[in-house]
Amino acid sequence: MPMQIILTQDVANLGKAGELVTVRPGYGRNYLVPRGLAVTATLHNKNQLEHERRAIERKVAKERASATEIATRLNGMTLQFERRVGDDEKLFGSVSNRDIADQLKRAGIELDHRVIELDQAIKALGKYEVIVRLASGVHANLKFWVVGKDK
Repeated sequence: MPMQIILTQDVANLGKAGELVTVRPGYGRNYLVPRGLAVTATLHNKNQLEHERRAIERKVAKERASATEIATRLNGMTLQFERRVGDDEKLFGSVSNRDIADQLKRAGIELDHRVIELDQAIKALGKYEVIVRLASGVHANLKFWVVGKDK
């Protein structure tokens, strides 16, 4: 039997904050509610939602504005990673989304590494571009170089 919940944050492929949605009970009880992404849709919560909807909308607008500002900074940024290389210009090690997040942190932009969409770790020299998903509907293209390091 489906379960009705009220989303407190935007959830990809499900809905936006403040929406009343129907999900499977296990997904709602075991994932959405414990992580604070949703609350169960009781009569009390539905009434409270009407009062909190404006606050949720302001919070989402503020998050989206800060995400847009970060996206503007990321779009104009190019990072460079120096790595030792072996034969055929293959890297010793790799460049992962955690490495990119660490370099961004040093540049003054603190992001969770999971928002950087890197399919697999980079193991060759060259120029790359990744998508950074900052908020629902807000993403940036981050360019970076992987160059050889002198021994």
